[in-house]
Amino acid sequence: MQTHFTTAQLQDPVLADANGILRSCVHCGFCTATCPTYVLLGDELDSPRGRIYLIKQMLEEDRPATVSDARHIDRCLSCLSCMTTCPSGVNYMHLVDTARIHVEETFRRPAGETLLRNLLAFVMPRPGLFRHALAAAGLAKPFAPLLRRLGMARMAAGLALLPSSLPREDTGAPGFYPASATRKGKVALLRGCVQPVLDPAINAATIRLLNRFGYDVTVTGGESCCGSLTHHMGKEADALARARRVIDQWTEENPDHIVITTSGCGTTIKDYGHMLRLDPAYAAKAAAISAKACDISELLTRLDLPQADMKLRVAYHSACSLQHGQKLKTEPQALLRHAGFDVAEIPEGHLCCGSAGTYSILQPELSGRLRDRKLANIATTNPDVIATGNIGCMTQLGSGTGFPGTGVPVVHTVELLDWAYGGPRPAKLDGMNAHAH
Repeated sequence: MQTHFTTAQLQDPVLADANGILRSCVHCGFCTATCPTYVLLGDELDSPRGRIYLIKQMLEEDRPATVSDARHIDRCLSCLSCMTTCPSGVNYMHLVDTARIHVEETFRRPAGETLLRNLLAFVMPRPGLFRHALAAAGLAKPFAPLLRRLGMARMAAGLALLPSSLPREDTGAPGFYPASATRKGKVALLRGCVQPVLDPAINAATIRLLNRFGYDVTVTGGESCCGSLTHHMGKEADALARARRVIDQWTEENPDHIVITTSGCGTTIKDYGHMLRLDPAYAAKAAAISAKACDISELLTRLDLPQADMKLRVAYHSACSLQHGQKLKTEPQALLRHAGFDVAEIPEGHLCCGSAGTYSILQPELSGRLRDRKLANIATTNPDVIATGNIGCMTQLGSGTGFPGTGVPVVHTVELLDWAYGGPRPAKLDGMNAHAH
């Protein structure tokens, strides 16, 4: 793609990076076939290629984002399916991140939307505050249908995602968890912000499993949000401050590996080296942390795990941040099959479920359509259980009301693997007829 940035503009390293990305696009349009919003809407401006044109014009002209720019960029899920499809290697992730920052800094949103975005960005990264907010919001959950009819779709969507009750974080809280087998090394486990509130069983299962196979696990007390949530909202100062805080924690801990069980966070943490490349105090440290970061499925794949003989039929939903963002397309399924599970491939497995961080709240109509499409595809596999590697996907799929197999539990992949290798049966499976153990 031909660009027209001035020499002065290209002195800005951010614009220079954007220019390189834009020039790598050859207009082929392969990305349109796998873009969820283009598949739903058929609008060129809601495809990666269309958004690239908008971003090019916005940055080249050095002008504030327009209503149209903000609308179409906001509709992007950052699922990165386009990057898997692109034959030219266009780094759409970095380009759309730059565009989101520009929109956030130059576009004046309606007051109600600004308030909602600021509220989400303030509350969700703070686990204690998030827990209290969910408890209070739970009182309003029965009124979600009424709010939807009154046109308050975003508020209704947020309430619909709320769990019926909040679990207590028994294991997975900050602390040191020693290996119970011959020691292979030590890992730092991302505690996270939303996940320990919504589903602490995920980190608990991870700790048990890693301890059982020889890893000391540390959950540091000073980290919570990795910055991913606000990064994808264009609130870059907040995101980088959170990234620096996490980097300091893990640099001091100096683990062999940094294990992440929320793939959306993993994609961001693996990109810390790029995000902080212009910060002389953190560039090297950020790159070192990114190099140590791995999804739990990556680390488990490196181990010589024994075979197991679980019998459940599992519909494995590959989170976009895992298959497209981190290019981990087969590892989780292979681990489940090695443990004896019957793993079903979901039709249209490359398409997003519509979760995408705060997207399910900020874009409820599109998010709901993608969720229902995903659940309909899952239903064709007739599963006993749905497994995935991202808390956002778990919450999204669990909120669907149109799934024909109502009551099919949604669990994290690591919970099934922990169970297969001597851990407790996931509590979410209590209401189903399991064939194993």
